[in-house]
Amino acid sequence: MTPLQLAPLREFLADFTRLVQEPHEQTQILAQGSHLLGRLIREDNWLPHEFAQPHPGHYQQYLLYADPLSRFSVVSFVWGPGQKTPVHDHRVWGLIGMLRGAEVSQNFIRHPDGTLQPEGNAVTLQPGDVEKIAPDQLDIHQVSNFYPDQVSVSIHVYGGNIGAVSRAVYLPDGTEKSFISGYSSPHLPNIWDLSKEKNHV
Repeated sequence: MTPLQLAPLREFLADFTRLVQEPHEQTQILAQGSHLLGRLIREDNWLPHEFAQPHPGHYQQYLLYADPLSRFSVVSFVWGPGQKTPVHDHRVWGLIGMLRGAEVSQNFIRHPDGTLQPEGNAVTLQPGDVEKIAPDQLDIHQVSNFYPDQVSVSIHVYGGNIGAVSRAVYLPDGTEKSFISGYSSPHLPNIWDLSKEKNHV
């Protein structure tokens, strides 16, 4: 196996912390943050193995880092073959970076009669692609694994502790059901453990 290199994740977290410390508008955070995330996912040698494990029944949302002031969080989404989310929103800004495999994102919009309908064409993210999410724009979407026979992994960054944010899933008639996602992670990765990099071969 390729040795694990946690330095890219450490560098990303340091740079993103510096970004959110400045009084930037959401547009600036998304623009600069997408560049930082794109740089992180350019290489695939830093994500710990245990945070890329699929579940046979549903997708996994592993917490990699939560800013102590809840300014942002970083999670790995692991999609088993053919898995998908319900239609849902976020209510905070977000960035999605594709690390392995591919995923499909379909936006939805509420029509005057209250129902939800697809908006535009579905977007397929390939490794290295980054997509932006903004709560004041198209914030309702459904995401699915592009592949029916293999695992896909994406890295998401959100403008809050996303596992603790009250959000909603949507039925076709537009009815909302509140939820708080939590995390699949049994524990947090110790990204400062240099010995793990040396021994992970």
